[in-house]
Amino acid sequence: MEKLNRVLGRLNIDPSEFLGEIFQKILLMIIVFILVRIAIKLGNRFINGFFQKKTTDKFSIEERRAHTLSTILKSVYSYVIYFIGIITVIGSFVDITSLLAVAGVGSLAVAFGAQSLVEDFVTGFFIFLDDQFSVGDYVTLKNFNGIVENMGLRTTEIRDFSGDLHIIPNREIITVTNHSRGNMQAKVDVGIAYEEDIQRAIEVLENLCKQMAKENDKIVEGPYVLGVQELGDSSVNIRITAQTKNMEQWGVERQLRQKIKETFDQEGIEIPYPKRVVYQENVEPDRR
Repeated sequence: MEKLNRVLGRLNIDPSEFLGEIFQKILLMIIVFILVRIAIKLGNRFINGFFQKKTTDKFSIEERRAHTLSTILKSVYSYVIYFIGIITVIGSFVDITSLLAVAGVGSLAVAFGAQSLVEDFVTGFFIFLDDQFSVGDYVTLKNFNGIVENMGLRTTEIRDFSGDLHIIPNREIITVTNHSRGNMQAKVDVGIAYEEDIQRAIEVLENLCKQMAKENDKIVEGPYVLGVQELGDSSVNIRITAQTKNMEQWGVERQLRQKIKETFDQEGIEIPYPKRVVYQENVEPDRR
C-alpha cells in the first residue's frame, strides 16, 4: 500500500481520489452487468409473449415459423444489449469519441477479420427470409441429419437421433434437405417363404391395410400393397407404402410391422428367417 501511495505521489495523484474512482468504475461495471441481464430477460419474455399471442390471433402465423422468428429476434436483441453494455463500461475508462476515431483507423483490418462473421449473418438472414427450414424441422445440413433446435444469425443447432448436438456456422450451410415439408412416406417390406401362396398373402395384407387406414389417424393415404418387390435369397419380399402426416412415418412403419407379424401368425403364413441344419454322419469305428 505504501509503495502504491509513493507511486501515485510521484504522478501527482491523490490516492483517496484514485481508489474512489476505481471503486466507482467497478460498481458501474456490476450495475451495468445486472441491468444487461435484467434487460435481456425482460426482452426475451416480451418476445415470447408476443409470438405466443400471434399464433392464436386471427391473423396468426405458423407456430414453427413464429418460434424461429422469436429465436432470431432474441439473438439480435441480446447482441444489441451486450453491445450497449460494453460501450457503457468502456466509456467510463476512455473517451468514446477518441475510441471511435481509433476504430475508424482499424476498421479495415477488423473488416477482414470479421468477414466470416458477416457471411454467417447474411446467410442466416436469407435462410430465414426464404423459409428454408424452421425450429422443429427434420433436416439434413451438410452431413448431419436431425431436428433443428435453435436458429441464430451466426449458427444453427441440430440434434441427431443419437442425442448429439451439432452446431453449424450458417456460412457452411450450402445445401438444405428439409424432410418436414408436406406428407411423408412410410415404407415396409415384408418377406414370405417361397412355399407360401403369394396371392393369398397379398389379400391378407390388403385387408390389414384397410383396417389400419380406419384405425390410425396419422395415415393420410393408403396403406397400399404394391406387390412383389424382390425375390430374395430365402424370401419373396412384398412392399407396402402409405402417406402419413409429417414426422409420423416411423410410428406408422412400426405399427405396420407389428400388425403384419400378428396377422401372419393368425393366418399361418410363414415369415422366413435364417436356419442352420446340422447333419451328423455316423462313422463306424475301425475294429482292426
